[in-house]
Amino acid sequence: MPKIIIAIDGYSSCGKSSTAKSLAAQLGYGYIDTGAMYRAVSLYFHQHYVSRTNPHEVEKALADIHISFQFNPEKRLNETYLNGLCVEEEIRKMYISQMVSEVSAVVEVRRAMVALQQRMGKHKGIVMDGRDIGTVVFPQAELKVFMTADPLIRAQRRQAELLEKGDLVDLNEVLENLTKRDHIDMNRSEGPLRQAEDARVLDNSYLTFDEQVALIKGWADEKIAQAS
Repeated sequence: MPKIIIAIDGYSSCGKSSTAKSLAAQLGYGYIDTGAMYRAVSLYFHQHYVSRTNPHEVEKALADIHISFQFNPEKRLNETYLNGLCVEEEIRKMYISQMVSEVSAVVEVRRAMVALQQRMGKHKGIVMDGRDIGTVVFPQAELKVFMTADPLIRAQRRQAELLEKGDLVDLNEVLENLTKRDHIDMNRSEGPLRQAEDARVLDNSYLTFDEQVALIKGWADEKIAQAS
């Protein structure tokens, strides 16, 4: 069977990553979490006091940042590694969420991550999610999906995720963070969040997880059949 590239873009806390993981597993494809890559960069910047407004510091830091993904058989998921250390749990914390969009908007960071993502997907057979996958990273992707949902529902989902990890965060704080991230993501100069003209829109405000995965799987099956 021919392999395709599936690009899933959309707003924060729409379930892009979990959907992409499940879809990749069903198709036997590789999964690349680009959001985790930007979170890992944000963590490095935080730990090393890198000023995102200082191009020299940013370039120096990027030269020292090495990001990879390793499959954890016990948890049955890919975990993010930063310079050889697993940072999967740390990069999901609220303080990283509060800075990741601003770090992602740095031109040098954006270009470095896009180049790495393109290398990761050059052989196809991947599902990649993010903000600019279908518009910048892989504009030639055979299937592009743009995920959206009601902001309050997204905030409630994000709050529940944080609570599962032991982080109790006020709903208004989560909603404010998502609103701020949306604004930054849509208005940055490099790789802004926007829907590709040929993307299929999926509003999952009132869909179950299984329903949304099944819907995208059906679209993917159609594209794979067309590529045969």
